[in-house]
Amino acid sequence: MNIKNTKKPETRIDVRYLSSLGIKTYGANNLYPQELHDIVSASSCGRTCLERRITYIEGNGLASQSLSDFVCNTGGETVDDVHSLLSADCGEYEGIAIHVNYNIAGNIVSLAQMPFECVRLEEEDEQGIISHVIFHPDWRGKKTRNGKSVKVDKQSIEIFPVFNPDPAIVQAQIIAAGGIEFYKGQVLYISRAGRLRYPIPAYDTVLTDMSTDEGLSNVSNRNVRNNFLAGGILWVKRGQMRPLPPEGSDVFDGKDQPENNGDNGDFDEFIESIESLQGDTNSCKIAVCEGEVDEEKPEFISFAPKNFDKEFDSTNKSVVEKIYAAFNQEMFARLRTGSIGFSGDLANDVKKEYCEQVTKYQRMLTRAYNLIFSHWEPDDLLPFNGPDDIKIEPLVKSVTQNPDAE
Repeated sequence: MNIKNTKKPETRIDVRYLSSLGIKTYGANNLYPQELHDIVSASSCGRTCLERRITYIEGNGLASQSLSDFVCNTGGETVDDVHSLLSADCGEYEGIAIHVNYNIAGNIVSLAQMPFECVRLEEEDEQGIISHVIFHPDWRGKKTRNGKSVKVDKQSIEIFPVFNPDPAIVQAQIIAAGGIEFYKGQVLYISRAGRLRYPIPAYDTVLTDMSTDEGLSNVSNRNVRNNFLAGGILWVKRGQMRPLPPEGSDVFDGKDQPENNGDNGDFDEFIESIESLQGDTNSCKIAVCEGEVDEEKPEFISFAPKNFDKEFDSTNKSVVEKIYAAFNQEMFARLRTGSIGFSGDLANDVKKEYCEQVTKYQRMLTRAYNLIFSHWEPDDLLPFNGPDDIKIEPLVKSVTQNPDAE
């Protein structure tokens, strides 16, 4: 088929200009990262793959332990704390935002993670340059402070210049802010999509499958919790004497139900009794019903509940395979099913191979650390001696020492 005759796919992210805030929207409703997070969090398979990806990106931390332990901002966070938060953003969104601040001399004196989902880009100027990023703690507008909602408007957003450590630029920004005490600092925005562009994670292509995974979990839950699991119904003639069940018995005989006064009470009570026989905690009980005709004899009617698990086996298998593939974790999926065995050496090889898969994300982090630490205040006690200090130790080292480590 000619390409012009094929059905055109929808755009994954619509980027528009929101004039009221002066930003480019991240998705048509400006909530792409928030909705991405919700979908992945609701999928057990997707969340497992994402957590593994984040763990491997973080690795064993920075090579320099003294640098990792260094307190790098007024919030008391260490470099290792910031590295952990940035690794999570890098793994989930494939982008990071780092807030830095300067002293009066134009040297960096602090850094902190800025939640990536809270950052938006300014609209380009006539020269195609983006000079600022915009921060809001909750673009949904549901966050509260002192019992009041933090609305998404110009009064609640914060505007930061993009990262530029040139002392002359920093000095000019400090003066424009009215002094160092009013200066908010800059934001280093790095994306796998390119300079100052909104990233689309590689696993975006399986968001539909993750939503399906959530639906399959809901079906399984309702199958166990709400399926009709009574052992059967004992049908008896109305007025026939029924012995009381032994104390603690799972026989439901309706003994405590009120008598029929000529209305629909009996039927309503019957419906309630049927509902009480559904679900995992009420399984295998016996319901007792009364008949109207004298010739009716007690009869036990067995129920065969409908189980939906097998009907979704192929769908579940296909969904899981697609999600693992989107995260480049096919070998973990095969380990999970046992299709390639369970030997310790094989598991270590799989983990080592995935450590190599995430090096492209680790390079994003080390590049950011180098940009910042190379402009840190020289008179400070920052234990940074060069690029070797900010190398991220791969998780494979702990795997080699402990084959059982995940």
